[in-house]
Amino acid sequence: MNYLFAALLTLHGLIHLVGAARALGFAKAPGPTQPISRPVGLLWLLAAVLFLATAAALFAWPRGWWAVGAVAIILSQVVILTSWKDARFGSVLNVIALVGVAFGFLSQGPFSLRAEYDRNVVRSLQRAAASPLLTEQDLAPLPPVVQRYVRISGAVGQPRVRSFWVRMHGRIRRGEDQPWMAFTAEQYDFLDPNSRYFLIDAAMFGIPFQALHIYIGPSASMRVKVAAFLTVADARGPEMDVSETVTLFNDMCLFAPGSLVDPAIRWQQSNARTSTASFTSAGHAVTATLFFNDAGELVDFVSEDRFGSSPDGKSFSTMRWSTPVQNYRSLGFRRIIGSGEARWHAANSSYEYIKLELDEIQYNPSPDFQTLSRLPVQSPLYPPHGGSTP
Repeated sequence: MNYLFAALLTLHGLIHLVGAARALGFAKAPGPTQPISRPVGLLWLLAAVLFLATAAALFAWPRGWWAVGAVAIILSQVVILTSWKDARFGSVLNVIALVGVAFGFLSQGPFSLRAEYDRNVVRSLQRAAASPLLTEQDLAPLPPVVQRYVRISGAVGQPRVRSFWVRMHGRIRRGEDQPWMAFTAEQYDFLDPNSRYFLIDAAMFGIPFQALHIYIGPSASMRVKVAAFLTVADARGPEMDVSETVTLFNDMCLFAPGSLVDPAIRWQQSNARTSTASFTSAGHAVTATLFFNDAGELVDFVSEDRFGSSPDGKSFSTMRWSTPVQNYRSLGFRRIIGSGEARWHAANSSYEYIKLELDEIQYNPSPDFQTLSRLPVQSPLYPPHGGSTP
């Protein structure tokens, strides 16, 4: 959809170039029934340049392309009004472009969930500190099966994890009988003090959804917006706080095995294939059991402490939650999961509600770490991979 919208902007820009060429005497094609003065012709040229710049900025400047597009639309409509009889149909293209620009502003502008995510990340990154190397001595308090997992992850000899950034894609659904939605997502996790920021873009039947999870200290929230405008879920409260504590612990286990030396984790019992631990963060204590395969890789994480929420985020119920993972692969110096899913387990059934593929991970990003060039560009009309998946 990005490419279609960019093509529309480009076509609209080229049409403005034709108007400019006629006004400035560069085109020999039959002219319009209404003459265009040279100064107005220059405005047609400027509008053309702005539309072409918007098409390029859609990919090169995903956070701010909409501002260029807004100026292009305003200028375009002004010059169209000066030649209304000949150019009035250009207003239709301006209306289509305006829908895209409005969505770009709502989803990427200063009042968007994306902007709130960025502001929180920047504040947390500014507290970044140097990390000592993780050593074999640091692993001594861990159960043998967990020690082995940390070693094969490549964490030993690397700086201890204080934060990490993850980008992923996949599909998600709101319930067992609900359709799947394609999604792209990114998240930052910070340790000591603990916080987690998770932003996801999805689409169902061409309708964009955006959700933001924020976990800072003892409090957590989740908000979901349709078309970056209408809030359809706003979950917060003690159940959400505990659930996000489980999720943070899960992130540490799956994405940052080196962080399992954290003193906030108490290992309770272990054998050659499993280990149970409790994790405490800002007064919230949760428990999970980790399952390993013969190669020493973590293959599942199961907790009884997570709460499932209703679609509107206003009611919660305790459900067993698990995250089976597979396809370990090397990313830089680390060996990490490649894909996985999350499952809810009810009394008589269980179902997966998210399937994900890991795209990229960065440990201990610096305050000037830039993700813009790494992120998939969000469509002005629909998020990446727009539409539902089977």
